[in-house]
Amino acid sequence: MDNGHLRLRSAAGRWVLTATVLGSGIALLDGTVVNVALPALGRDLDADMAGLQWTVNAYTLTLAGLILLGGSLGDRYGRRRVFLVGVVWFALASAACGLAPGVEALAAARALQGVGGALLTPGSLAIIQSSFAPEDRPRAIGAWSGLGGVAAAVGPLLGGWLVETAGWRWVFLINLPLAALVVAVTVRHVPESRDAGATGRFDVLGAALAALALAGITYGLIGLSAPWIVAGAALGAVFAWLEVRRSPDALVPIGVFASPVFVAVNAVTLVMYAAMGVVFFLLVVQLQVSAGFSPMVAGSAMIPITVLMLLLSPAAGELARRIGPRVPMAGGILLCAAALVPMSWIGPGSSYVTGVLLPVSLFGLGLSAAVAPLTATVLASAADRYAGVASGVNNALARTGGLLAVAAIPPLVGLTGDALRDPTAFTAGFRVTMLVGAVMMAAAAVAAFWTIRRNVLAGEDGAPLNGAPAGPGPDSR
Repeated sequence: MDNGHLRLRSAAGRWVLTATVLGSGIALLDGTVVNVALPALGRDLDADMAGLQWTVNAYTLTLAGLILLGGSLGDRYGRRRVFLVGVVWFALASAACGLAPGVEALAAARALQGVGGALLTPGSLAIIQSSFAPEDRPRAIGAWSGLGGVAAAVGPLLGGWLVETAGWRWVFLINLPLAALVVAVTVRHVPESRDAGATGRFDVLGAALAALALAGITYGLIGLSAPWIVAGAALGAVFAWLEVRRSPDALVPIGVFASPVFVAVNAVTLVMYAAMGVVFFLLVVQLQVSAGFSPMVAGSAMIPITVLMLLLSPAAGELARRIGPRVPMAGGILLCAAALVPMSWIGPGSSYVTGVLLPVSLFGLGLSAAVAPLTATVLASAADRYAGVASGVNNALARTGGLLAVAAIPPLVGLTGDALRDPTAFTAGFRVTMLVGAVMMAAAAVAAFWTIRRNVLAGEDGAPLNGAPAGPGPDSR
């Protein structure tokens, strides 16, 4: 214990790290295993493509719409308390997912899961930030990120094994014993913390409008219904107007957008993660429906991406610090675009090593080069007092990009109705989608190159762009 803070090497510190890694790991695990189970649950529940889209998007919708509010609730009422509520909520919603009698009930339970995720995800990192001594926080956050990445890497393989051996429902039911372990460790070992200076009103109306706007647009895109899209866009306009009127008590204070670089890098994030979202949604399905691989093999195809990001992201962040983020970010995103071209050739008879693992690994190399510089640029381009909000906005936009792409692109390329049961039709739609994703990635790369200054991580005089004093001063994705 150091002035009321824990040390990472102490037993108490290791217990806190264990609780936060396991808690956030449940959400990460669920996000990676569900896609592997989509073909199996589609067959079992007689779901069409729209049903599969909602299985993915219902979770992302509530998570993206409420994650900023979840962080604020933790600051006000206690980070451990809100984290525990999120874990228990997530577990109960997971049980509802595992017992769902139909795809409509499954989508509703997935939306409830997203609420739990919005409560526990920001809380896990906030607990680390408030619990550990300042000099130990970078290492604690690094350990949290690395161990969380292991969960993301194991997820697809575990999901495939569960689908093959126990059935797709256990992809959700496995969360219950994990959540029980997290609750036990948290209650016994995690100290409570809150922001004593948190004042003002919660922007509940703003959070509700954001979620409803996303829901309307998503529903309209999946069903190709213009009235729903217009209604969602109108609610989004009301949300933007309200945030301007209510700043600084708004869910998203308008001051965070004062930096043109912050606006630009978030636009790049939206497009880049939109392409990523639809790639991850369709790839593991294509590997099973058209290429004929088992769920376990299809899930293992995603492991190179996470492994490469774990190994190379720190080096990419250091390179961005030394030469600026523009070249690593733009080059990495462009490599992702190039990898999607051979990825579009995956189909019947594809070789697992050369036809699947090679383009997937190239995609992972691109992400490894781009993500760390992007995150650093987001934080460096906002004023220090908006650091938490800036990270939250970027996180929410990343999830929103994936949400809208998964809703819009499949129906536009013909992946509707019973395409899941027609390998020829699914392959045709998959190939067009990968090429669309390549174009989106290329556009994001060009935007990053032309809008991100080389010295954005350090000003001309060596001071950070946000104007804070040079020297030592979290991302929840």
